[in-house]
Amino acid sequence: MGREIISRSVIKRLPRYYSYLEELSQEGKVRISSKELADKMKLTASQIRQDLNNFGGFGHQGYGYNISDLRQEIGAILGVDEKLKAILVGVGNIGTALATQINFQKRGFDLIGLFDVDEDIVGKEVNGIKVTHMDDLSSFCEQNKPVTAVLCIPKAAAYDVAKKLIDNGVTSFWNFSHFDLNVNFDGIVVENVHLGDSLLTLSYMTKNR
Repeated sequence: MGREIISRSVIKRLPRYYSYLEELSQEGKVRISSKELADKMKLTASQIRQDLNNFGGFGHQGYGYNISDLRQEIGAILGVDEKLKAILVGVGNIGTALATQINFQKRGFDLIGLFDVDEDIVGKEVNGIKVTHMDDLSSFCEQNKPVTAVLCIPKAAAYDVAKKLIDNGVTSFWNFSHFDLNVNFDGIVVENVHLGDSLLTLSYMTKNR
């Protein structure tokens, strides 16, 4: 039997559940009902139950959800303990910020390599990781087998770099290049991030509030 297809909207809500349950756990809370969780997250209790029922439900009638157990279950669904090997290409302002400010380990990834073509950047250490020249990418991939790449490179270079990474075994991308990779590569998992689009959305919402 094939794996049930989960809608992208449900998948995008899972990290919100996970983060909020972590906050509740840190506050010492033990259990919560779907209604209480819905009120705090500005959703409906029905929506939360439907979302979680995609993965088995996890609640108990008359009790609600055990916060610690539910957080652990959602963490397993998200793969936070997988520690997938990842590399980052493009150690400019955005790349440096991601490498230093994002806790990859906490989110299911092990950032093992940084790459750039700028000779002024190559050889420097960022958050304890030495920046390697792109010329050494293939040999690094052959030796270390990363499966994920973070792209913080110009749009014009994105296709060629992504193709090279795919040829070297990379199967998923966190893409900040403004080039929609999933349009061009079948069977590759991509999360395209458009920061400018998000800011324009905020502009619209502010203008029309």
